[in-house]
Amino acid sequence: MEGDQRSGPSAQGLLPDGHLILWTLFSVLLPVFITLWCSLQRSRRQLHRRDIFRKSKHCWRDTDLFSHPTYCCVCAQHILQGAFCDCCGLRVDEGCLKKVDKRFPCKEIMLKNDSRAADAMPHHWIRGNVPLCTYCVICRQQCGSQPKLCDYRCVWCQQTVHDECMRGSLKSEKCDFGEFKNLIIPPSYLTSINQMRKDKNTNYEVLASKFGKQWTPLIILANSRSGTNMGEGLLGEFKMLLNPVQVFDVTKTPPIKALQLCTLLPYYSVRVLVCGGDGTVGWVLDAIDEMKIKGQEKYIPEVAVLPLGTGNDLSNTLGWGTGYAGEIPVAQVLRNVMEADGIKLDRWKVQVTNKGYYSLRKPKEFTMNNYFSIGPDALMALNFHAHREKAPSLFSSRILNKAVYLFYGTRDCLVQECKDLNKKIELELDGERVELPNLEGVIVLNIGYWGGGCRLWEGVGDETYPLARHDDGLLEVVGVYGSFHCAQIQVKLANPFRIGQAHTVRLTLKCSRMPMPMQVDGEPWAQGPCTVTITHKTHALMLYFSGEQSDDDLSSPSDHEDLKEAE
Repeated sequence: MEGDQRSGPSAQGLLPDGHLILWTLFSVLLPVFITLWCSLQRSRRQLHRRDIFRKSKHCWRDTDLFSHPTYCCVCAQHILQGAFCDCCGLRVDEGCLKKVDKRFPCKEIMLKNDSRAADAMPHHWIRGNVPLCTYCVICRQQCGSQPKLCDYRCVWCQQTVHDECMRGSLKSEKCDFGEFKNLIIPPSYLTSINQMRKDKNTNYEVLASKFGKQWTPLIILANSRSGTNMGEGLLGEFKMLLNPVQVFDVTKTPPIKALQLCTLLPYYSVRVLVCGGDGTVGWVLDAIDEMKIKGQEKYIPEVAVLPLGTGNDLSNTLGWGTGYAGEIPVAQVLRNVMEADGIKLDRWKVQVTNKGYYSLRKPKEFTMNNYFSIGPDALMALNFHAHREKAPSLFSSRILNKAVYLFYGTRDCLVQECKDLNKKIELELDGERVELPNLEGVIVLNIGYWGGGCRLWEGVGDETYPLARHDDGLLEVVGVYGSFHCAQIQVKLANPFRIGQAHTVRLTLKCSRMPMPMQVDGEPWAQGPCTVTITHKTHALMLYFSGEQSDDDLSSPSDHEDLKEAE
C-alpha cells in the first residue's frame, strides 16, 4: 500500500509533463505543416497557370498584386492578383484564365490572310483597365474614372473611348496606329512580305513606299538581366505600344538573330533601341558587324540606347543619360528615339599578344567602343566582376554596385597593387615612345565620358584642351597616379595626366611578379607580359539625343554641330 501511495504522486507528475511535450510538438509542427501545405497549393496553382500559359496565344505574366485598381476582363470583378497579357494588356483573374482565350483574341502580329490592305486595319478594342489620365477620343473627357470595368482602349493606336461614346461606326473604323505609326511594323506588312517570299519576290521597297518616307520601323533589343532588372518590365511595355514581333529579349534571342528582321524592311530605314548597359550595346554592335561581313550593309540600322547598366558611359556620351529608372514613361522614350539624329561612332580593335617562346595561343582580340585601361580602375572592375560571378543576385542594384566599386577603390588606396606601373610598361603613340612619370594607371579613351559620368580628357580648371570626339579616328591617352587620384578626378578636384592623342596606341607590359589588371569596356582580366595594340576597326551608326543636358554637357551641342558638319 505504501509502495502504491509513493508511486501515485510521481505518476501524476509525469502526466502533465507528457501533455506539455505533446502541446509543444503540436505548436511547432502545425505551422510547419501549414507552410508546406500552402507551398504545395501555390506550386499547383503555378503549374496550372503555366499549363494554361503554354496553350494560350496571349503572352501572360502572373502577379501577386496589381499596382493600381484592376478588374477582370471576363467576370468584371475587382481583383488584387491574377495575370496580365504583355501584348494587349488584358487583366484576368486566375479562375477565368481558361475562358479568356476564347472570348478575347490577342494582338495579331501577322494577319491570317492579306485580304485587309495596309490602310484598312480596324481598331482592336479592349474593354476596361485603361491607363490613367487618358481621354476619350469622342468627348475629350477622362476615361477609366469609374470604379468598375469600363471604357475601351485600342491596343494599336492606344486611343480610349467611353462606353457610351462607343458607336458602331467607331468599331469598324480603320486604325492609323496612332502616334507611333512611323515606328510600328503593321501586321499587314508582314503578311504581304510572307506572300512575296512565297512568290520569290524580294522587292520590298514598293511595298514599303505605301507607308511613306517617314516610316522608320524600330526594333527593341532589351537585356532582362541588366542593371536593376528593369528589362523584363520594359519588354512588356514596348510590346503594348508596338508590334510584339519587334521586341526581343537578348538573353533568349541573340542580337544576330533578332537583327535579321532588318532584312525584311526598307534599306537604311531601321532603328534599333538597345535597353541595357554598355556591354549589351557592344554585343549588339558586334552583331551589326557580322551583318556587314555577310554583305548586308544596306540593312544596317542606327542604334539608340536606353541605359540600364551601372556605368553607362557610352549612353551618356550619346545624350541618353547616365541611367534609366523609370523616371519618364516608355512612350516618351519612343518620342526621343524619333527625334534623335544619326552620328558615327569609332570602333577600335584591341589585340593582346602574349610574350614568350612557348606561347602558341592566338592573340586575343577585343572590340573597343568606350575605353581600354590598365591599372587601378581595371583592378576595381576585376574584383567587382569576380564577386558578381559568384553571387549575381546580390548585384542587381545600381547604387549597391557603385558602393562595391567604392569599397574596392578605398582598399586599393591602402594596398597600391598597381604602383610603379611606369617601370613595368612601355607606351608608344603613333610609333613614338613616350616617357611616363610615376603612374599607377593608363587609360585609352574613345568617348567623352569615363568612370560613370566623368569627362576625363577635358578635365576642370582654366586649361583648354580640344574636346574629345568619338568619330575623328583619334584616341585620347591619360594617366592616373592611383585610386585616390581617380576619386579626385570623379569629384572634379583634380585632372588626369594627359599623355596625348594618337591614331594607334601600342602598350608593352614587361615581366612582373604579378599579372596586371586590364579591361576593355568593363570586361576585365589579369594579364601577364604582353603587347597591346589598339587600331581603328570600323564605324557604327548611332543615334544622338540632344533633348536633355546636364551642366557638364554645355559643350555637347556645339560638339554635336561639329559632328553633323563633318558628316
